[in-house]
Amino acid sequence: MIDMHSHFFPAITRGEAHAFDAEQAPWLAVDPGSPAGQIMVGDRPFRPVYQALWDPDFRVAELDRQGVAVQIVCATPVMFGYAWEAEKAADWSARMNDRAIHFCAAHPQRLKALAQVPLQDLKLACAEASRAKAAGCVGVQIGNHLGDKDLDHEQLVDFLIHCAEQSIPVLVHPWDMMGGNRMKKWMLPWLVAMAAETQLGMLSLILSGAMERIPESLKICFAHGGGSFAFLLGRADNAWKHRDIVRKDCPRPPSEYARRFHVDSAVFDPGALRLLADVMGVDRVMLGSDYPFPLGEQEPGALVRSCQFLDCEQKGRILQGNAKAFFRLDREPAAAEKTFPALPYN
Repeated sequence: MIDMHSHFFPAITRGEAHAFDAEQAPWLAVDPGSPAGQIMVGDRPFRPVYQALWDPDFRVAELDRQGVAVQIVCATPVMFGYAWEAEKAADWSARMNDRAIHFCAAHPQRLKALAQVPLQDLKLACAEASRAKAAGCVGVQIGNHLGDKDLDHEQLVDFLIHCAEQSIPVLVHPWDMMGGNRMKKWMLPWLVAMAAETQLGMLSLILSGAMERIPESLKICFAHGGGSFAFLLGRADNAWKHRDIVRKDCPRPPSEYARRFHVDSAVFDPGALRLLADVMGVDRVMLGSDYPFPLGEQEPGALVRSCQFLDCEQKGRILQGNAKAFFRLDREPAAAEKTFPALPYN
């Protein structure tokens, strides 16, 4: 299996973070000898985490048990640095990308890195995406918005065009979720707003007409199964047909753009995966676990393997083939550190 959606967080010390920005730079608090840790922002606890997030050897041992041959790793979104001045964010992004490459270098056939970029500055973001690609990253991860700028903003569209022209795959991940104090409990920002943020990003690209400007060669994937997009696509099509303000900038129904996008498989329900495969196409769905967080798929690939409406060939495409093509892993040396038993697809 190839798991194309997982996160890492490097062992940034408090001193290193505070020297960079004492209020906003994230760092990792770990008790010596303990597998548990805490991501901190300034001196505020942000999220409890465990060793797989920062220790590549520990991670690969878990991947062995899970039967995952290759995993794509990307920044935990708190690392983005979008609130900083652009030059500072560019410095931070380069540091984090070098950390990501170093993290993967411990097991180069098993771990592949996505870069982060200073999205607040188009020139700097394009330069870092290209530098990171040359340094070994297999793509780039961006947040689904930049303050009040959604993905249809000219600056962000131009960044996506650069990625298309430079053959840099893009993973869009929701962050800084809408809702504020209205969703304070029960992880509702992650359960409600995260899905809405993803749908907002996808529809903003479609209804703004941005997808008419962006080359069809762009490989772009939206995390968490595309959020609410597949389930509510019929609503968007209906609005496009009956309201001129919806179709003003969009020459075709939204559903005609759906297969310009890829999504991961992190939907946790067979019915949801069936809908996702029907709407997006089986060739546009890739295994993504959101490892190593507790809201991710705890047994990567179990949902896909359990779905009887998928035949063996379709399961194989979702579990590895689609990601191999999306990230051009066919051009990478084959994973040779570990021989895995064939997992049953049925």
